[in-house]
Amino acid sequence: MLDWSTCPVVERASERVSGAWVFTGTRVPVRALFENLEEGASVDDFLQWFPGVTRDQAVAVLAHAEHSLIPA
Repeated sequence: MLDWSTCPVVERASERVSGAWVFTGTRVPVRALFENLEEGASVDDFLQWFPGVTRDQAVAVLAHAEHSLIPA
């Protein structure tokens, strides 16, 4: 499991979206990006469907996930 606490573009609050990690300033769960990409959507599609998320946020989340997969 990824440690999202070190990713500066996401946040979590127990009273919002059941405590899921969301893009900062939104109610859009981080998992929604990965679910949409897995289903064949592009980042541009995702940004169009979830207008509160910025391209910088999406790119930062993907970079964080990528760096988390690199062995220490």
